[in-house]
Amino acid sequence: MSECYPPHEGNRTGGKRGEDIMAKQPETDSFMDMFGRFGRDLKVPNVDVEAILAHHRKNLEALEKSARAGAAGATSLLSRQREMLQDTLREVADMAQGYRAPGNPQELMTRQTEFARKSFEAALKNAGEVAEMARKSGTESIEILRARIKEAMEEIRAGYEKK
Repeated sequence: MSECYPPHEGNRTGGKRGEDIMAKQPETDSFMDMFGRFGRDLKVPNVDVEAILAHHRKNLEALEKSARAGAAGATSLLSRQREMLQDTLREVADMAQGYRAPGNPQELMTRQTEFARKSFEAALKNAGEVAEMARKSGTESIEILRARIKEAMEEIRAGYEKK
């Protein structure tokens, strides 16, 4: 083997023997850090790489905040639906335990009608509550994104006014 090529040893550079490429870079480079370094290394005139990064960082933060709000809303919605189901099952179990065959068919029909009415009213109430919770959760997430879009448009407008 020729002297000008060191033996292959994993991630080694062609420079000093034993110098590891991975040792030159931090282990946890974020995408934003890598993009910033790339932009600065290009040395493109009249481009404020830091301003671009700050703009996109704010976009990502708004997306994250919106996603968190949506997840929190979904969690509370599922929790409330679970409570509603438990309440319904408890009512059915209570009714089943207290159920005894009535002596006449008219009393049976009255009980069944009352149970159906209560079940229908509870289902309507619960559906309305679930719909309202979903609406509030969605509105909160959208408002976070809407505010960021408005802010971004103002940043762009201010950037053009500087020129």
